[in-house]
Parts: sequence; structure tokens; C-alpha cells
Amino acid sequence: MSIFGSIKDAIFGKAVVKPAAPTQAPAATPPVTQPAPAPSAAPAAAAAPEPVDVETTLMIFETERGTADLNWRTSIVDLMKLLGLDSSLDNRKELATELGYTGAKDGSAEMNIWLHKAVMNELAKNGGNVPTSLKD
Repeated sequence: MSIFGSIKDAIFGKAVVKPAAPTQAPAATPPVTQPAPAPSAAPAAAAAPEPVDVETTLMIFETERGTADLNWRTSIVDLMKLLGLDSSLDNRKELATELGYTGAKDGSAEMNIWLHKAVMNELAKNGGNVPTSLKD
């Protein structure tokens, strides 16, 4: 799994997909001689999932895990630590590659600031409600 995928899963949670109940097909189906009638009403569209409030979710993690000393609002290293992910330079380099960082992947402040903003912007693109203060 990608590093960003791990971040997204940690914040959004993994969707629980229920397997479809097996259906038993009849032994033989008689040939259809007339077209099936059109349904009288269109099926209801699936409701779009509510956006995840990223800031609130992270604040809950902070409280539950007793990590108030982490500066996850601006630090990619602290954000990854809050989520229980490996924040090593190798993982941040991999994350930088995933998200399209073109600068030197040397763990500089510039790279880390860019990564934090890029992660927040990607979370927003993937259904997260992220305050502007965390994206810019």
C-alpha cells in the first residue's frame, strides 16, 4: 500500500464492504420472447458519503492517544507519528515521490512543509473536509 493510502486509511477508516448474498439461479431459464417491461421508477441514487472532517478526526486521535505535544497541524513527521505511521526519511521520500514532489528529497524543511500541504490537499480531493489553514 502507498504511504498516502496508509495516511488516508488511518484518517478516513477503511470502508467495510459486505459481501453480496449468494443467489441461486434456476436450473434452466426459458427463452424470453417479449422484451421485459421498463421499470416504473428509476432506482434511487446511492447517497454520497459525508465528507470526513479531517481536523476533528486528528484532534480526536490527539486526545485519545495523549499526543498533545505533536505539531501535526504543520509537521508531516508529527502527522505521521499521530497516525501511528513510520515517519522516517525513507518513507517521507516515498511519499514525496507518490505526490509528485520535484525538489531534492533530502528531508529539508522545504520538502516537509510541501509534503504536509500536499497530503492535506490530497485528503481534501479524496473526500476530506480540510480547513484552508491546513492546506495553504
